[in-house]
Amino acid sequence: MPGTADKAPAQPHSPLPDFCSLPVISALLVVGALCVTLAWLAPDSTHGWRGYSVGMLFVEWLGMVIGVALCKLRPWLSRLPGLLPYAGVWLVMVLMVTLSSLLAQWMDQMLQMQLLVSGSPVFVRNNAMIAALLGAAMLRYFYVLAEWQARLAAVAHAKVEALQARIRPHFLFNSMNTVAALVKVDPVAAERTVENLSELFRAALGQHDTHTSTLGEELQLVDRYLAIEELRLGDRLHVRRELNELPMGASLPLLLLQPLVENAVRHGIQPLREGGEIVLRGKHGNNTMLIEIDNPLADCPSIGGSGHGLNNVRQRVAYHFGPRARVEAGPRDGRFVVRLHLPVEVRHARADRR
Repeated sequence: MPGTADKAPAQPHSPLPDFCSLPVISALLVVGALCVTLAWLAPDSTHGWRGYSVGMLFVEWLGMVIGVALCKLRPWLSRLPGLLPYAGVWLVMVLMVTLSSLLAQWMDQMLQMQLLVSGSPVFVRNNAMIAALLGAAMLRYFYVLAEWQARLAAVAHAKVEALQARIRPHFLFNSMNTVAALVKVDPVAAERTVENLSELFRAALGQHDTHTSTLGEELQLVDRYLAIEELRLGDRLHVRRELNELPMGASLPLLLLQPLVENAVRHGIQPLREGGEIVLRGKHGNNTMLIEIDNPLADCPSIGGSGHGLNNVRQRVAYHFGPRARVEAGPRDGRFVVRLHLPVEVRHARADRR
């Protein structure tokens, strides 16, 4: 099919959980502890506190050893096709439990500690069966969890795509009208406007695989947009920037600030015959940053304002940062102020913008 030859096939994600992570190791230890506790609480159990303590020590040690072994073997097991990685993990768990049980039985006999009441075959067999059943149940849980996380990520990605698609036509058509008006009046300004508009097109049409940007890149898009509007509005538009304290490498959703600045121009500057000033203000501290977009509050609101742009920003911030961030908007001292409270996640800016 045309247009698909240059696309690399999608690489499937590794189906195995990260056995090096603390949650997975903790799950192994907790399941082992519960297993020993249930066996000790069974009505026909003959193990006292001593047996319970030794069993807990043995199982927790075994859980740590299994976790470390699976952490080291995961890169090789992940290369197996299909569901064979899970079968490999299950086999490793059963073999390690069996061998460890044989070792524990041998040490108990050699040191004559008499910690194990049941005979060697029974002890090893029971432990192997428990490891097989619990291992299969845990791996099934990890598999379902991985599938659920993959579906959740796909749904979130689709929602971000839909949210970003809604902001694309909002400023592109207005900017094209500005270019058309400048072509005959000021060709040099029109050429410069086309260059600025091309960068806005590149960001709005989502030519990058990722939907994230940096604060520095977002402010560059804002500057390009304001350059276009300054040509259209002239002396009616004034912009004051107080953003020196902000980390320019902080991660932001792509094309987050430009729609807010456009709303400030459209609803705060355009309705006023004398124009006004837009203030871009920022503060940074304690791994958080505050970004404010402050514009005049017109007596007669502009036609067409429905709040979709602000709601769009709220949803995209929620998808990107979760409950750690919030967006506030409303009148204050005769002006309209949008406040973004965002956590700082610094990353390097992309090397190219192709």
